[in-house]
Amino acid sequence: MPHFPAHTPYDGSSTPFTIGLKPLDPAAWIEVDGYLEAQLAEKGRLEAEHGASVFAAEPGTEAAQREVLSLLIEHLPARFPEIYRHTGDTMYIASSGRAVDLTKPGLPPLKIAARLVQEDLVLMRRGEEGWRICAASLSFPSSWSLAEKFGKPLREIHRPVPHFGHGTRSDDLIERMFDKLQGQLVERFNWSLQPDAGLYKPLSSMQRDDRAEKAVSRFPGIDPASVAFIRVERQTVRKLPVSGDVLFTIRIHLDPMSALRAHPERARIAASFAGQLAALERSELDYKGLAADRDRLVAALEAIASA
Repeated sequence: MPHFPAHTPYDGSSTPFTIGLKPLDPAAWIEVDGYLEAQLAEKGRLEAEHGASVFAAEPGTEAAQREVLSLLIEHLPARFPEIYRHTGDTMYIASSGRAVDLTKPGLPPLKIAARLVQEDLVLMRRGEEGWRICAASLSFPSSWSLAEKFGKPLREIHRPVPHFGHGTRSDDLIERMFDKLQGQLVERFNWSLQPDAGLYKPLSSMQRDDRAEKAVSRFPGIDPASVAFIRVERQTVRKLPVSGDVLFTIRIHLDPMSALRAHPERARIAASFAGQLAALERSELDYKGLAADRDRLVAALEAIASA
């Protein structure tokens, strides 16, 4: 049975380097698929090996962390009763045989919450300098570093992102949007391309600058479509009703580019993807690490579209 990507924001439904928020049905808040056990296991491995690189929390965020955990405890068995069963202080995950202790002493509630879902969980809190990351379980970063961004306001977090830095229109809009959020959920998508199926992709600002300066090819071989993976980042955003903090969930989907060849709408999707990639400015290509390979990747997508 062919594998089709769950989300294709590169098909024209989203525009790169824009805010692109859309309303979200609360029932669709969390995504569960056949990779649940593999990704939960990978989270456990990364936690054991990298510790503080994948989790951080400010003192005084415990109540907000518990609020996130409570929302998941309520949502998951109701939305996925065939997978999640809540009994007492334990959440049972049927597909993996896991039993997650929901009240384990000494374990931050946000870390417990992250053991239930494939999503990463990031809490933002309003301060004098704007919204900042105050707690996060980030096992699958998409080319950024939690240690580098933790505690910093959004305008600093977004500084290297084209069109999102301090003083830009997007910078002001995001701050106001967070301020005005109420009970509604919204979602947005990003896409990138990488030469392997790795989920853990941290990158410091120094490494990003070095990658942009050297512009070395990341996709070896004659046919980049045979090695390239499409990384889709699905973010959901909601304001927590009690704490007033903002919760990001970040779900990573990885699909081989070659999977587009079997898609029933491959011509439309691959052509749109090629068009988005071809239209990226140099600063955008540098940010995504695609400057050296853009033309080859565009040609590969155009070949899929015309097959």
